[in-house]
Order: sequence, then structure tokens, then C-alpha cells
Amino acid sequence: MASTLAIVVSLLSLMYLAYRGITVLLLAPLMAALAVLLSGDIGILLPIYTDTFMKALGNYVIQFLPVFLLGALFGQLMADSGAAHSISRWIVEKLGEKHAIITVVLACAILTYGGVSLFVVAFAIYPIARDLFQAADIPKRLVPATIALGAFTFTMTALPGTPAIQNAIPIPYYGTNVFAAPGLGIIAAIIMLTGGLWWLRGRAAQARLAGEGYGSHEEDKDMAAPGGGPDAGALSHMPLALALLPLFLVIGVNALFTYVVFPGMDMSFMKDHFPGLEPSRITGLWALIIALAVACTTLVVARLGHWSDLRGTVNKGVFGFMLPLFNTASEVGYGAVIAGLAGFAIIRDAVLNVTPGNPLISEAIAMNVLAGITGSSSGGLSIALQTLGADYLRMAHEAGISPELLHRVAVLAAGGFDTLPHCGAIITLLSICKLTHRQSYLNIAAVTMGAPMLALVTVITLGTLFGSF
Repeated sequence: MASTLAIVVSLLSLMYLAYRGITVLLLAPLMAALAVLLSGDIGILLPIYTDTFMKALGNYVIQFLPVFLLGALFGQLMADSGAAHSISRWIVEKLGEKHAIITVVLACAILTYGGVSLFVVAFAIYPIARDLFQAADIPKRLVPATIALGAFTFTMTALPGTPAIQNAIPIPYYGTNVFAAPGLGIIAAIIMLTGGLWWLRGRAAQARLAGEGYGSHEEDKDMAAPGGGPDAGALSHMPLALALLPLFLVIGVNALFTYVVFPGMDMSFMKDHFPGLEPSRITGLWALIIALAVACTTLVVARLGHWSDLRGTVNKGVFGFMLPLFNTASEVGYGAVIAGLAGFAIIRDAVLNVTPGNPLISEAIAMNVLAGITGSSSGGLSIALQTLGADYLRMAHEAGISPELLHRVAVLAAGGFDTLPHCGAIITLLSICKLTHRQSYLNIAAVTMGAPMLALVTVITLGTLFGSF
């Protein structure tokens, strides 16, 4: 009982201090140490840090470093080449200010589904969203929720093939790929999109009836999106077809290697060099790495002669991957320490036995709880799979549930309570928009938690009745 209480105190402290703005790089090892001390295991504190925390952190970095690195690099290349700007401006021209909300949502969705980092998207789209909302006289307080709907929800967890790191994390645990349960993913995406748009349009109509317009806000005149500076004047000159090509390559090359190239290869020769390797469990990750590498190379080559500082862009993109990677890896290390405490067995058994006949519900609860506690969908997902992934896979086999369905439910669930107020992505988004939690958080929560939870329940219900499709 004391060990279980120690875990609860540690988790609550982690959540509170993260909300106060302290980096998880420091919090994760400190809160892990707190849990160990409160459990009465002070004598093994240092071995737990070096052999448990750091080993779990290192394994995660080894496994996912290429995806984080290439994803961050691709996002920076898209921003600095002008591709992101050209795509978002084209959508604005087609839909116009009359449809400001759906315009911003679609611009964010296309960029994130194509592999651009949600943080880069938020910076790139905010100036456009601000101008559109001002022209349409829609309250500025709805801008963060609109960006969040397009960048933080269905393109991150639901759409098949999305290169978001959340969609890649379950691959080595379940032997799946990023296209797992595509039909259910599309249904979930439709629910999130329509539910989010219904909420935002309703709030905009309500504000209009109350006579509330865009409002008076002190803007930072010097604010610029990534890719500003020397390249800013050339952003609008990138042809749309060329801007869209890298996005299609991320999805297309990924699908080609996932469904055609790797399944048709005889990989038995790999066993001679790597006896412990199971190619079928890792090819999904390989396909994503290849797709991102091809898209990055294409962007660099296609814009040769147009880069004002290609070296600076590459360096900025590469440096940008490290903080998100090590934040998540630190949370995985924290989870490994917690999983090794006696009290965790009680928590694990309680979660696993919520619905003995349906591991999907148990998995959804575990992912939501851990994502909510850490304020990170990728962090919560990683911790849950690190500690419970093997149990869920075994339970799924026993219940006749496919790993693909398990994969999709895990990713959808991780995108539920991850946007609680202490979520780093939410804090960053509000900072970009120069708004506060009090002004905008309710609407953010509605589109990033309300609609996704409805989608999750729908997918679990359909998956239970009809299986994966």
C-alpha cells in the first residue's frame, strides 16, 4: 500500500510541477527518485537510476531517434522552403475568410498529415489564422482551438499512414505499421473533424449573436513564423504542385514499402547478422524512416538555388528534434522505474482487470490516464506500452482481437487526455497566440478531448463488434 501511495504522490507531483513549467528532463528522474524513496527502497536508488531509468531512456532513443530527427528536419525544410506557406495560402485563396475556421483547420491538417511538426505548423499558420479571424470578425480566443483541431487531433492519431510519432510508437510492440486499422481510423477522423467543427462554429455563432467580435489585442509586430527572415520574401513563389510533392511522398513511399517492397522481400539473410531481429515487427518503422528521408532529399534538391541558408535550415531542424525526443525518453525512463516498484503491480492488475473480456477498454483507460498525467500523448503511450504492451498483446490474442485494432485504439486513446492544462504543446500554442488558459482553454479541451473521446468510444464499439477494418 505504501508503494502504491508513493507512485500516486510521485505522479501528482510530476503533473503539478510540469504545469508550473519545470522541464520534464529534470522532473522525470527526480520524481522517479521520490517514488523510490517513499516506497522505502532508498538502498537501491542509484542502481535504479543507472540500470533502470537510463537503460529505458537509452533504448527509447536508439529506437526512435531517426523518426524524431527526420520528422523535425522535414518540418523545418517545409517551413523554410516556402512549401508550408504556399499550401496554407492556397487553401485560404480557395475557401476565403468566410470559412475562416475550416480554412485554418484544413491548412493545419494537410501540413501535419504530410509530416510537418505540429509546433512548426502552429507557428506557420498562426499569422494566417489571426488575419482571417480578424477579417471575419471571429473572436481571437477561438484561434488556438482551431489550430489544435487541425494539428493535434485526427492527423496525429486517426488518419491511416500519418507519420506522427504517436502512430509509430506501437509498431515494435505490436508488430504493426502506421496504416493499422485504416477504416476505423478514417471513421475516427471524421468524428473528430465534424465534432470539432460543430463546436467551433457553434461558439463563433454564439459570439456573433452576443455582439462579440475579434476583440482588441496587443500583437507582437515582430513575430515571425519559422522560415521568416531571409527566405520570407520568397515564400509565396514556391509552386503549389512542388509544395505538395513532399507531403505525397511521405505517405506514398511509406505505403509502397509497407505493402509492396518489404512484404515481397526475403529477409531471412538478416538473421545471419542479427539473430535476435524480427523484421516483421520493425518494417513499419523502416518504411517511415525511408519515406521521411526521401521527402527531405526531394525538398532539398527541388529548391536548389532558392535556399538563402540551407545549412542554417538543416541545423535548426536537426537541433529541434532533441528536446522532444529526450522529453519523451525521460518520461519512458520514469515509467520504467515506476513499473519496477511493488505498488505498480496493484495498479497494473486493476487496469488490466477493468474488463477481463475486452482488453481494448483496459488499454484505452491506461493510455488516457498516463497521457493525462504526463501531459504528453507520446510520453503516456510510450510508458504504457513499455510496461503493459506485452500484456495487452497476449490478452488480444486470447480474445481474438487483431494487433492492428490494438494499435489504433492505443494511439487514439493517447490523444485523449494528453491536452490537460499542463500539456507542453498547449502551453506553447497559447504562447504563440498570445492568449491565456482562461481565454481559450475550454474550447481547446472541447476539440482535443471531447471529440476524440467520442471517436475512441466509437472505434472500440465497432472494433469489438466487427473486428479491425
